[in-house]
Amino acid sequence: MKTKKILLEEKDIPSAWYNIAADMKNKPLPFLHPGTKQPLKPEDLYPIFAKELCHQEMNDTDAWIEIPDEIREMYRIWRPTPLVRAYGLEKALDTPAHIYFKNESVSPVGSHKLNSALAQAYFCKKEGITNITTETGAGQWGAALSYAAKVFGLDLAVYMVKISYEQKPYRRSIMQTFGAQVIASPSMSTKAGRKILTENPMYQGSLGTAISEAVELAMETPNCKYTLGSVLNHVMLHQTVIGLEAEKQMEIAGEYPDIVIGCFGGGSNFSGLSFPFLRHKINEGKDIRVIAAEPASCPKLTRGEFQYDFGDETGYTPLIPMFTLGHTFAPAHIHAGGLRYHGAGALVSQLRKDDMVEAVDIKQLDTFKAAVLFAQAEGIIPAPESSHAIAAAIHEANVAKEEGRQKTILFNLSGHGLIDMTAYDQYISGDLQNYELSDAEIAGNLDKLEKIV
Repeated sequence: MKTKKILLEEKDIPSAWYNIAADMKNKPLPFLHPGTKQPLKPEDLYPIFAKELCHQEMNDTDAWIEIPDEIREMYRIWRPTPLVRAYGLEKALDTPAHIYFKNESVSPVGSHKLNSALAQAYFCKKEGITNITTETGAGQWGAALSYAAKVFGLDLAVYMVKISYEQKPYRRSIMQTFGAQVIASPSMSTKAGRKILTENPMYQGSLGTAISEAVELAMETPNCKYTLGSVLNHVMLHQTVIGLEAEKQMEIAGEYPDIVIGCFGGGSNFSGLSFPFLRHKINEGKDIRVIAAEPASCPKLTRGEFQYDFGDETGYTPLIPMFTLGHTFAPAHIHAGGLRYHGAGALVSQLRKDDMVEAVDIKQLDTFKAAVLFAQAEGIIPAPESSHAIAAAIHEANVAKEEGRQKTILFNLSGHGLIDMTAYDQYISGDLQNYELSDAEIAGNLDKLEKIV
């Protein structure tokens, strides 16, 4: 079928999210209480999250979880999103590979993050919650949740990693336009922030720090809950609308992917695209490669350790079984702010441990080289995060050319980069650099962890 864009109709929006935990042969290890080190029950999370989200988080028996009509109605604003055959990129690479991308940048806020933001805001509103808090790295999650909070009449406070707060002022402006309060993290407004700034006044922040501050505010504010944009199982669950739509679209195209690729920070867009395809690998033995593309400066899946670790820097969250660089890891100031996270979600970590998924780490300059080629070939300027997936897809397409084999490659364009042009300016002017991590640096940080696994 010779077409560039493959579209679905509104009726094709999934009616249920796919829960991969139900199908996994090796279930992830349980979350542990940070104090007692005992396995958590859903009610242990009630002080932090909306109750329905707590039950979704712990559900490892139901493969399909119905999407409420109110959420599907909101999805109709921009879903289903297009699947695009990247003929321009294929031509530029002179590759026999067929390259497809799922274009999540067409959402109202420009990224995939709205799929879970609307769901989490809805479940909070349904429970009678009035205030929510969150963290954000590059600002895409903060922008999505700011819009979702406004839709459902919730007050929102966003702790934005300080380096991104300064690098990406327009993302901050988007959040404020939707009515959210945005605080640069670390801040003096929480005990966690004050402690970190006292020890390191020039610290430019991390997602782990911002999570600590947001969780602390949620626990100390009446009728307030915390929401998270990645890492946790219920976030991956909501994002599976991406892959479920892509399945139908690939079928229309008359192809099935040999390789599925997503950029990787905590796992939300990677899991959203790949989990529906992975179910065929788990249940039917389908021969498919699934690749997580992470920054070389924050390489938890490629160079980290599988271990119980905190999801935040201070240690407020449960202990999560994850591939991690250690919760005190201070990532380099790369422009892919959404990927600057020390750990991987439990689901992806277990799948990685079982060799169901692969991982590659990519240097910052290589991602921008790939981004510029993609923009020139396809007319879309990608977010720095998405550019990691593009770089991995280009690598696989070049391998196909070297081998003289036709392969079908599918990747997720998780967001556009129209608010990231400062980063492109720096790349074009030669002011960007790569960041290298030594084995000693990684080992030194991991040695600080209490060894539970």
